[in-house]
Amino acid sequence: MFDISIMYRYLDSFIEGFAITASISVASIIGSFCIGLLVMFACISQSKVLSKTGYTYINIFRNIPFIVQVFFIFYGLPELRIFIDPYTTGVLALSVAVGAYCADVLRAAVQQVDQDVIEAAQSFGLKRLTIYRKIILPIALRNSIKPLGSIFVNLILTTSILSTVTLNELTGTAKIIAAETFRPFEVYFFLLLFYCVLTYILSILITLAHKRLNRFSEAGA
Repeated sequence: MFDISIMYRYLDSFIEGFAITASISVASIIGSFCIGLLVMFACISQSKVLSKTGYTYINIFRNIPFIVQVFFIFYGLPELRIFIDPYTTGVLALSVAVGAYCADVLRAAVQQVDQDVIEAAQSFGLKRLTIYRKIILPIALRNSIKPLGSIFVNLILTTSILSTVTLNELTGTAKIIAAETFRPFEVYFFLLLFYCVLTYILSILITLAHKRLNRFSEAGA
């Protein structure tokens, strides 16, 4: 029989795990976007060194399993006397790994900006930095918000891997409760619901952001 009382008995633990997962997700989304923005600028830079460095970063972190990156930071770095707590490990690993995907999406979005728009801005005597800040980046962000949203939803789901480094986020908490109650079906059913809530909230926010960024183009359509 399905025992919903487990939810009531361990609600505080579930909420605590939910809060940790949400906190890590928000911090990692901000971190990965900032890293992605910096790497994107490196990729499109006129400097060959910066450009190659940016593309190398993307290729490396897109081709290493995330769990390997987490284990390297949490279990490998202590051999070099570098000790990082589980929470910081999660934020750092997610930011660095997902930053590579963000950089690739942003780079593609910037390169898709109509060249005529850029040339028109240059004809008005606008400086390169101003063109990027006022014209190119807003257009690129508008075009990339949905792909970035998909990346960030996947980021939330990937936080479950952090339970392997003793972090009691949602999945780590669920493992403990399942071991204590011997009711894995109910425990993991509620775990599914919590992840659905998190990703659904983010999906709504991404949709609202997309509508806001595209409000003028939609109005003129």
